[in-house]
Amino acid sequence: PRTGPILQPNMVFTIEPMINAGRFESRILADKWTAVTEDGSLSAQWEHTVRVTPSGVEVLSA
Repeated sequence: PRTGPILQPNMVFTIEPMINAGRFESRILADKWTAVTEDGSLSAQWEHTVRVTPSGVEVLSA
């Protein structure tokens, strides 16, 4: 909590949640891109790119 920059209007970033059928632990493979679960369980990942607005956020990738 309270770490990193304070979000300001017009900042854009991506939220990339990952839901695992098993445990939450995950790791990145040697290709430095592929994420897998430590226990080998199935997993789903999706993302949204959002822009901070003066009154909230705007989803850019819907």
